[in-house]
Amino acid sequence: MVQHDAFAAIADANRRLLLEALRRGPKTVGELAGGLPVSRPAVSQHLKVLLDAGLVSVRAQGTKRIYALDADGLLRLNVWIDQFWQG
Repeated sequence: MVQHDAFAAIADANRRLLLEALRRGPKTVGELAGGLPVSRPAVSQHLKVLLDAGLVSVRAQGTKRIYALDADGLLRLNVWIDQFWQG
C-alpha cells in the first residue's frame, strides 16, 4: 500500500467530516454517505484517500465494507503536532 500524506488527506472538509463520523464508531459507506452533502461514490473516493493515508482501516463483513479510525495513523499526526506544544 502506498502511504500518502495524512495532512493532505485531512485538508478536505468532507474527509474531516468522515473522520468525525467515524469517531463515533465504525460505519459502512452508506451510513457515512447519509450524513454528507456528497454522493456515495464521492464518499468512497474520500475514504480511499483516508485509507491510503493510514487514517482509517476497512474490513469486510459479508458484502459490506466497514470503515473505522486507524489509531496508529492518527497517533502519527498527533505526535507530529505535539512537538510544537513542547517547550
